[in-house]
Amino acid sequence: MTDTTYNGWTNYETWNVSLYINNEYEIYMTALEWVKNRLWDNQSVDYDTFRHTLNSLFGDKTPDGVWWDDDTLNHQELTEMLHELVEG
Repeated sequence: MTDTTYNGWTNYETWNVSLYINNEYEIYMTALEWVKNRLWDNQSVDYDTFRHTLNSLFGDKTPDGVWWDDDTLNHQELTEMLHELVEG
C-alpha cells in the first residue's frame, strides 16, 4: 500500500502551513492567543477564519512560498491542529 500523504498530512501545502504555525514563535503565539480568545468568547475556531489573521500579520504566504489560502489546503486538518494548540 502506498502512502499518499506528506509527513502525515494531506499534502505538502497543508504540512507546510502547519509547520510554520507550530514552529515559528511569533506565528505560534498569534495562533495560540487567537484560539484562546475565540474559545473564551464562545466563537468557532476554524482555519478558514484564522487565515485572514495570518494574511494581515505575516503576509500572503509562508516563508516557503505556500499561500495561507492555497486551494489545496485541508482546512479540516488545519482546524483540528488549531484546536490541539490549547488541548495539549
